[in-house]
Order: sequence, then C-alpha cells, then structure tokens
Amino acid sequence: MSSETTGSAQFGQRTLSLGLILTMAVACGVAVANIYYNQPMLGVIKREFSGSWWVGLIPTATQIGYGLGLFLLVPLGDLMDRRRLIVAQFVILGLASYAASLAPNAAALVGASLIVGACASVAQQIIPFAASLASAERRGSTIGMVMAGLLCGILLSRLLSGVVATYAGWREMFQLGLPMSVAGAIAMAIALPRNYPHSGIRYTAALRSLLHLWTSEPKLRRASLMQAAAFGSFSAFWTVLALHLEEPHFNLGADAAGLFGIVGAAGVIAAPLAGRLADTRGSGLVLRLGAGLVVLSWLLFAAWDQLAGLVAGVIIMDLGAQSTMISNQHVIYDLHPGARSRLNTVFMTTMFAGGALGSIGGIIAWDYDGWLAVCGFGAVLALAALAVQSFSRDGVRAAH
Repeated sequence: MSSETTGSAQFGQRTLSLGLILTMAVACGVAVANIYYNQPMLGVIKREFSGSWWVGLIPTATQIGYGLGLFLLVPLGDLMDRRRLIVAQFVILGLASYAASLAPNAAALVGASLIVGACASVAQQIIPFAASLASAERRGSTIGMVMAGLLCGILLSRLLSGVVATYAGWREMFQLGLPMSVAGAIAMAIALPRNYPHSGIRYTAALRSLLHLWTSEPKLRRASLMQAAAFGSFSAFWTVLALHLEEPHFNLGADAAGLFGIVGAAGVIAAPLAGRLADTRGSGLVLRLGAGLVVLSWLLFAAWDQLAGLVAGVIIMDLGAQSTMISNQHVIYDLHPGARSRLNTVFMTTMFAGGALGSIGGIIAWDYDGWLAVCGFGAVLALAALAVQSFSRDGVRAAH
C-alpha cells in the first residue's frame, strides 16, 4: 500500500464516524434531488407551456448540465479543499433552482435546468470525499451508505415534486430548492473536516489527465460504459413514466408519478448490501446480476402494462441499477487514491451522457410508437450493459 493510501486510510479511521457518513448521505440526497424534480412535473410544465417543443428537453438539459458539472467542477476536488468547494456549490445550486422557478418560458427553464444540473454535481464531490476518508476494508460499505442517501434523495424528490406540482405548482417546487440547498451548505460547513488536495497539478493539467485515465485504465472504461448503458435505460423509463401515466389507460397525474419513487425504495436497500458484497466477494457477480435485473424489468413492463406490473418492474429495475452503480464505483475508487475525484469525473460524465441519451431516446421512442417502443429501447440499452460486463476480459476479476 502506498504512503498516500495508508495516510488516507489512517485519516479515515480517525475521522469517519457513523454520524458523518449519515450527514454526507443526506447532503448527497438533497443535492441530487434537484436533477429529478422535473420528471414527475413534466406533464404539468407541458400544460403551462403548451405547444413548446422545449419542454421535452428539460430533463435532458438537467442531465447534460450535470455532466458538464462532473467534467468541469468535480476534478477540482483533487486540487482544493473539498469542504469549501462543496459549500460553494450548494449555495449556487439554491440560487439556480430559484431562478428556474422564475422562468418566463420553456426555453428559459431549459437554460436554468442546465445550471441546476451542473451545480447538483456537488453530490459527486461528496462521494469520493467519503471514499477517501474510509479505510480500505470499509470503502465499499461506506460508499454504499452514502449512495443509499443519494438514492433516497432521488426517490423522495419524485414524490415531493409530484405532490407539490399537483397541489401548489411546479414553480413552487423549484422555489423549495433554495432553502434546502442552503441547509445543505450549512450542514457541510459544520460537519466536514478540512481536506487538503492530493495533487499539486494545475486545473488545466487535471482536465487533460482525464483523457489519460480513460486510455490507461481498462477497468475504468468498462465500468463507465456499462454504467452509461444501464443508466440510459433507467433514465428512459423515468423520463417517460409521467407521460405514460397520463394516458387514458391510467389517467393519473404528477403525484402518482412521484409516488413511484417510493416504490423504488428497494434500490436504497440494495446499495449498502451491494457495497458489502463488493468488499467481500468482488464486483463481477454483482454487476452481471444487476444488469440482468434491469433487462428483466423491461420485459415485465412490456408484458404487464398495468399498475401492478409497473410497480413490480420499478422494484426490479432499481435493485439492478443501484447494484451496478455501487459495484462499479467500488472498482474505480480502488484504482488511484490521489485521483478519485477525476476518476469519478470520467465515470459519472460517461454515465450521465448515457442518461441524457436515454432520456432523448425515450422521448423519441414514445413519440414514434408509445410505450412498447420505449420498452424495446430500454431493453436494448440494458442488454448492452450486460454485454459490456459479461464479455470484458477482466470479467469476474473486475474488482481485483
């Protein structure tokens, strides 16, 4: 073990308490929730901005913004005090969310959503910070616990935004983002330890090193491409769900779409379990099982287009998608301790590029031939994720 790794582990053992892990988990959830507020509200927003094709771009713009934040902001975590960076991003996130609530038209909301997405990447500053503070033997379980908080944020964001949009309005939901983000900033300022950078390189050199990490680390490429396909499949479902539920077949509103987030609570349970299993057994088996579950969920959606079928499929999909996420993160954080933020940048940027393509593809499939076309598109992406893992040369040894 390198001196850098040893020092990080020792620092983590002294500093990383259960209370700090839970605080970081909650902060991750508050941050990432901002990416998903718009999905259950899409039908409500579409009615206000009737006829505007910009509305369909709102979820995609948020995810593209998140990808830009991952690429341009997350590498800063290797170069400066992460605590200061996290607090600053939370403050800007709150202001961007409030600006979204004031959007006079759909095009302006797309622009504000791009900024919200970029600032919400603060969640991906917190996760590598937690990995750096954790000892090697607890890294998987620590990532799993923090990711469980992030997943709770995703699930509760859909419920909260669906209810608020139905009974108050979509603008009021975005307005809530300001006090929530400020609370996140205050909590992180109080709870987080100071974190001095591992790397003495300049920002431009850090950005250039992203390409080197991609080309020199086959495990990073495999994990990133697999997660991009899995998350694209996941995003296609959640982007189209509100539109599907508004069809006469269901005749349900944004609040019902939000309630489906609670159904996905199985993913929260899966996250720490997958992390512990990755610590003890490696990631290969967990990755293949996870991708297989996502494939199965789409088959269920297509064959059983009733509320019960959607509920069962969401549970299976969330179990699979979150298992692949935790296991792939376990793989990449073991590669270079001094470059965890940049490794996370490569991984998450690739993943959210896949998510953006999944959202676009889901809308295109929906417009082309409705729900069955979306199911076919999502299943193809899930099969691609399974193929990347199953046929990779490091296969079962992915975690080693």
